[in-house]
Amino acid sequence: MQNYLKGNIKIACMDNAFAKNKHIAILSTCLDSWGGSEELWALSIPYLQAHGFSITVLKKNVDHSLQRISELKKIGANFIELDPNKQDFLSRVIDAYKYFKNPFRDIKYEVFETFIAQKKPRLVIISQSINFDGLYYGFLCLKHNIEYVIISQKAVEFYWPPLDERTFMIETFKKSKKCYFVSEHNKNLTEEQFGFRFKNAEIVYNPNKLKDEPIEYPPIDCGFKIALIGRLFIIDKGQDILFRILAKEKWKKRNLRLSLIGTGPDYEGLKNLMHLLNIDNIEFLGFQEDITKIWVDHHALVLPSRSEGMPLVVLEAMAAGRTIIATRAGGTSELVKNGITGFIGDATETSFEETLEKAWNERMNWNVMGLEASQLLKDIVPKNPEIEFSNKIISLTNE
Repeated sequence: MQNYLKGNIKIACMDNAFAKNKHIAILSTCLDSWGGSEELWALSIPYLQAHGFSITVLKKNVDHSLQRISELKKIGANFIELDPNKQDFLSRVIDAYKYFKNPFRDIKYEVFETFIAQKKPRLVIISQSINFDGLYYGFLCLKHNIEYVIISQKAVEFYWPPLDERTFMIETFKKSKKCYFVSEHNKNLTEEQFGFRFKNAEIVYNPNKLKDEPIEYPPIDCGFKIALIGRLFIIDKGQDILFRILAKEKWKKRNLRLSLIGTGPDYEGLKNLMHLLNIDNIEFLGFQEDITKIWVDHHALVLPSRSEGMPLVVLEAMAAGRTIIATRAGGTSELVKNGITGFIGDATETSFEETLEKAWNERMNWNVMGLEASQLLKDIVPKNPEIEFSNKIISLTNE
């Protein structure tokens, strides 16, 4: 084992562990211990390894106790922490704010630059949580003549790139080997935000855990249950919109229950809002590992999101044979056919209540619509997106 030291930055690596042309680095900007946006590159790792590539994953913080990370380490993926100081959620929000105020003097960039300068990977995969939070890493790759690709997992209408960073961001996008987006919506919005059309962009899909036939539709004799699956983070997921709708007397009188599935920083706020609005047909189920169990007793997915990429929960619900009640955020409307496989509205209380009302009036058709959604998903989305993504990466390294 040899240690490399630059200033206060220390990177440990095995001598001759990585060959220049058979080493791929994966940089994830996800601030959580693990996120659904990381499954695409994570599931691609075994296929890349099968073609002789060694893999290094770089994240700001690495939770080595996390099962998903332990699994990847067991198959030989190496992990490097860009900033090993453990932080609570508020500190991470403050860090994100500081990043956009002054992004270029940060320990994580120094660690990354030291790493690529020393190891010179054949390719760097930059997995962005939104569409520009990882571009400075790409710019550092340009500086050191390292090829890279960019995956953008989300784009937000109200979250635009800072004025003084646009120039290097545009250059980083244009000089990337490929720019991957999870929806046409996200690609088009990114073009609008930066003012140019991509010539190096492609759409990729995230893998979902449900690959078998639709799950049997639950009985309706005790009423209807809808699931809102996702992080308890109001600014993105819009749970508050749905709460205000369900607080109205006509919805309280209907035989409809809502399950919130997931965890997040707005748990207490949403619980308090539920009590304030005196809603008694909502239950918080927390994080659920087994997606199949969710759909055994839920009839539809509801998703009042304000911003999305291509929601993994939509893919999973369609695969399970469930209809979707959602907003146009992100790429959802690229998969959900309004009135045929689901119901689409806007992320406002008025519009989404109209959407929910249409869905309620068609509730006896949810089963048929869900089966149609399952078939549509098979026609549009590849069964194993991670294999297709791996093949794209391997092709780029062979150029």
